[in-house]
Amino acid sequence: MRRLAARGAAGDAGEVAAPAADSTDCAQGRSPRPPRVTLGLFVLLLCDRLIDLCAIWDPGVFLHAAGWKRASGTARRRLNEAETLSSVREAQVERLEAARPRRPGCRERGPVLRMARQQPPPWVHTAILLCLLSLTGAIEIPMDLSQPPTITKQSVKDHIVDPRDNILIECEAKGNPAPSFHWTRNSRFFNIAKDPRVSMRRRSGTLVIDFRSGGRPEEYEGEYQCFARNKFGTALSNRIRLQVSKSPLWPKENLDPVVVQEGAPLTLQCNPPPGLPSPVIFWMSSSMEPITQDKRVSQGHNGDLYFSNVMLQDMQTDYSCNARFHFTHTIQQKNAFTLKVLTNNPYNDSSLRNHPDMYSARGVAERTPSFMYPQGTASSQMVLRGMDLLLECIASGVPTPDIAWYKKGGDLPSDKAKFENFNKALRITNVSEEDSGEYFCLASNKMGSIRHTISVRVKAAPYWLDEPKNLILAPGEDGRLVCRANGNPKPTVQWMVNGEPLQSAPPNPNREVAGDTIIFRDTQISSRAVYQCNTSNEHGYLLANAFVSVLDVPPRMLSPRNQLIRVILYNRTRLDCPFFGSPIPTLRWFKNGQGSNLDGGNYHVYENGSLEIKMIRKEDQGIYTCVATNILGKAENQVRLEVKDPTRIYRMPEDQVAKRGTTVQLECRVKHDPSLKLTVSWLKDDEPLYIGNRMKKEDDSLTIFGVAERDQGSYTCIASTELDQDLAKAHLTVLGRPDRPRDLELTDLAERSVRLTWIPGDDNNSPITDYVVQFEEDQFQPGVWHDHSKFPGSVNSAVLQLSPYVNYQFRVIAVNEVGSSHPSLPSERYRTSGAPPESNPADVRGEGTRKNNMEITWTPMNATSAFGPNLRYIVKWRRRETRETWNNVTVWGSRYVVGQTPVYVPYEIRVQAENDFGKGPEPDTVIGYSGEDYPRAAPTDVKIRVLNSTAISLQWNRVYPDTVQGQLREYRAYYWRESSLLKNLWVSQKRQQASFPGDRPRGVVSRLFPYSNYKLEMVVVNGRGDGPRSETKEFTTPEGVPSAPRRFRVRQPNLETINLEWDHPEHPNGILIGYTLKYVAFNGTKLGKQIVENFSPNQTKFTVRRADPVSRYRFTLSARTQVGSGEAVTEESPAPPNEAYTNNQADIATQGWFIGLMCAIALLVLILLIVCFIKRSRGGKYPVREKKDVPLGPEDPKEEDGSFDYSDEDNKPLQGSQTSLDGTIKQQESDDSLVDYGEGGEGQFNEDGSFIGQYTVKKDKEETEGNESSEATSPVNAIYSLA
Repeated sequence: MRRLAARGAAGDAGEVAAPAADSTDCAQGRSPRPPRVTLGLFVLLLCDRLIDLCAIWDPGVFLHAAGWKRASGTARRRLNEAETLSSVREAQVERLEAARPRRPGCRERGPVLRMARQQPPPWVHTAILLCLLSLTGAIEIPMDLSQPPTITKQSVKDHIVDPRDNILIECEAKGNPAPSFHWTRNSRFFNIAKDPRVSMRRRSGTLVIDFRSGGRPEEYEGEYQCFARNKFGTALSNRIRLQVSKSPLWPKENLDPVVVQEGAPLTLQCNPPPGLPSPVIFWMSSSMEPITQDKRVSQGHNGDLYFSNVMLQDMQTDYSCNARFHFTHTIQQKNAFTLKVLTNNPYNDSSLRNHPDMYSARGVAERTPSFMYPQGTASSQMVLRGMDLLLECIASGVPTPDIAWYKKGGDLPSDKAKFENFNKALRITNVSEEDSGEYFCLASNKMGSIRHTISVRVKAAPYWLDEPKNLILAPGEDGRLVCRANGNPKPTVQWMVNGEPLQSAPPNPNREVAGDTIIFRDTQISSRAVYQCNTSNEHGYLLANAFVSVLDVPPRMLSPRNQLIRVILYNRTRLDCPFFGSPIPTLRWFKNGQGSNLDGGNYHVYENGSLEIKMIRKEDQGIYTCVATNILGKAENQVRLEVKDPTRIYRMPEDQVAKRGTTVQLECRVKHDPSLKLTVSWLKDDEPLYIGNRMKKEDDSLTIFGVAERDQGSYTCIASTELDQDLAKAHLTVLGRPDRPRDLELTDLAERSVRLTWIPGDDNNSPITDYVVQFEEDQFQPGVWHDHSKFPGSVNSAVLQLSPYVNYQFRVIAVNEVGSSHPSLPSERYRTSGAPPESNPADVRGEGTRKNNMEITWTPMNATSAFGPNLRYIVKWRRRETRETWNNVTVWGSRYVVGQTPVYVPYEIRVQAENDFGKGPEPDTVIGYSGEDYPRAAPTDVKIRVLNSTAISLQWNRVYPDTVQGQLREYRAYYWRESSLLKNLWVSQKRQQASFPGDRPRGVVSRLFPYSNYKLEMVVVNGRGDGPRSETKEFTTPEGVPSAPRRFRVRQPNLETINLEWDHPEHPNGILIGYTLKYVAFNGTKLGKQIVENFSPNQTKFTVRRADPVSRYRFTLSARTQVGSGEAVTEESPAPPNEAYTNNQADIATQGWFIGLMCAIALLVLILLIVCFIKRSRGGKYPVREKKDVPLGPEDPKEEDGSFDYSDEDNKPLQGSQTSLDGTIKQQESDDSLVDYGEGGEGQFNEDGSFIGQYTVKKDKEETEGNESSEATSPVNAIYSLA
């Protein structure tokens, strides 16, 4: 027998060796035949291989076992997870085996393991699903071959359309020849040509109903079915039920206010108008404010609004039900309900809302729960398999009951169950048969509990166990179509052929119907048709098309020829070779034209035409050829495989913690194949990263400048090429200032304390270390905040000690290592009661501002120490030690001036605080003084002793204390330089002073000029100023050492001498007696002998004769008086210039031998120029050849081979000869090109034809046969050759 095989590029069905031939044939729906494999089992086997690949996928790159040690942690985890996948695959096989019909002669497969409880990761499910979808699709026939129609696109079964748009009912199909289409409506032929509004798209069966020219869409509602037909059969679409969306208006109604007792349950019914599809319901007030919902007030699934118990605040708004319709995008609003709540406590005190016993505080009686929906203690509910099950329990009671859900005899399915509507609803998604049973909800409060039982029955619309697939057979082959479905109740199966019931079709002796299976034996070309299987029950139906096609086709390749496949080293790789043929072709693979078939070892060949290389190595690179052969012929294709190095991130970004405002660098260094283009991109929190002006992306790093809180998150570096990628992730934690505390609350209110509680803000990854509590008062300094206290970061509540009579307002600032948060919003104000002051003002002073007054000042008390209104101060004073009565005055400010006081008299001073609640404590006594007057006496008996040329010692008699008339601050000496003892020397007579603090009889005046006349006076000083001056004293300072000479200059006019010049010292400090010059020669670190020269006081120049032209000199110059040498100044001679070399050159130029050498060179150059001129005037032909090292042959023409003639007719040399540079005559055959004179290189010419490069001397052919070397010559060598 022969059988057609269709191979898909994604790995379509093929044949592989099966462990049991009879069981395999049973699965395929055939009679027991030679070993074959079902499409489903083949899918599992191929998926088994692909899952192995997926299991070690490390991002985008397959890792072979040999690379396990190099695999990342993610790859290892995934490989470990992949070990659980065998149970997944075996469970898939088990389900297929359970659905497979058992026929006589079919053997059962061995037992298989149950699926492991541990769920594989989601990416594994995706890999399996993609694998199954790609390998279990219907067998495809190339479109250039004849085939029956196949429906490729159709509208959904329940097709709801917008009445404002044109109606579109889709139906598309493929086939060869292209199918034609027609429709039925309500099971009757729909004649499109008779209705001008209806048209069919070109090359498609899609219906378009156009209402632009009028018409009602409702007239076209009904059930439509599409038929696609060609000469090989007819395919059918589903029965499409067309409905027009409806959004009816709400009926007009007048709603009376709803009167309800506080604490009673209430249901506000919505009753929305029936729409298609059903509208979305939500409740709002008439002013379009959403209704706040919680476990007490919530909306049910039916749209009603339920109050478990009504509270007085519920009547602060009205309640309107709104319906939003999907297609029209309109919202319709019902008239609003108004509530009137009857209560025993008419005061709606908002402070009672959070009261722990709110209901009893409002006088509402507590009661046990009761169910508002559903009614009673039991109910039932039916749900279809695959849909969502929604169970709802809404209960009333005081306090509001809590709802809990349970399933009788088991647990709720944790992976599918979730709670909604404040636990009042239980939703179970994707319901299956095991979700049936009894569920109950338990409503409880402190008064008791009640429960409601819901019996859940799961029914099922038909679902496929074995959907019929297209059957492609070769002539004479057997096959079967299987249509197996399940449901609850059990669905019935109806077969049709080409859209007609199978019972009314012409009889076919090769076809046998056995329930849900059609068996074909010895099929022929005439057996081609499209079969429909319709399986249905009361909950729905399934319709499937499957054609039977009989073909006889030689092998053909389905993929493009000579493909280039680039793969990554060490991967497991598959080379696809999709082919088609009937009978089934035999496929073989070859590498680089070698005769041996590739199979086994590192290679594995699948029956679908794919060659798997288990681990790619460098030597696997090459050209692979696949050859498909059957009895009708053969076909082949080639694939060129290139092996590339993998992309790897060898230095990954690391987790970092950074403070806000700093700079962060995330490294990402990549190694990749140089022939592939590398792209490095970054993600932040798994989304593409926008590189703003604060970021800098480089090839190997990402730098973030001025890190902010929004930069925190996970950063992923993705290094990708066309073939693979690698990624690495790091998390950046930004330490920022904490968020502000919030929700400040004052409790435990007392006269002198209050408890402040706050909710901490986010610490932004840096723990809060402190909380600073600040306060503001609105009496003394409104708007100014003061620190009150500081608390550890672990607390959020503190008792604050308060002062009387302060209208406090508090705020809190959080502090961490990064900084302080913004202040919280202020708390509400709290005013404490008043009290007498508990303290008196500080920093009390008494000082005179004039000689006959005393000003008393103090620091005023702040708001927290005033303790009451009308804060004032009682000021008392009296003279010290007189024991006179106290003088007193009440002052509202912070100063008071006492007048008519004696000069500098001590006073006792007291300042006491007082407010309307009383006086403060008795104040302390402070000593103050009245104002000072100028001193009346001067120091006497002033004596001066000269200490040295710049300092004197003073001694005087102190003044009497009563003459000071104040506090004695210091004795002060005023002195000035009267003149210098040197003639014609101008001096400054500016007065200077020296202070001697305290009551002392002696002192020292320093920093005087030597050899000068001075005058001096002394005074006594108090707080008011200077007293009278003492007698003027004169003194003379002795001679001293002079200052340094000015403008010391060193000049070097030549190599023999050095000139020195200087000016006299600015301060001679005496009579100059001369200058001392010390100098020493040095060369590097070597020092010569020091020489000392003494000069007269009038000499300011000196010349030093150098001992050698190389050494430098260091000069030290000072002036002298009789006392000694003064300050010295040091200079060095400049570095010698390169004059030695110049002088030597000049000396050489005067030598006779040098003159003779230069003349000889000039003569040789002249001879060379003459020879070159003669050579040029004779001319020659210089053939230009590019990239050739051989001379021109005798047969080469001289005028046609690209040569250039530089001679004229009058100066041509003799025919057949040419003069060479060495004076010999060359033969005609050797007169070819200057290339022969080079070292085998190319001849090059300037624009004027002159030769560029080296000239070489070439001997005659006979002379050079034994010696291939040639000597490059300079112009001098060329001249030597003429000798």
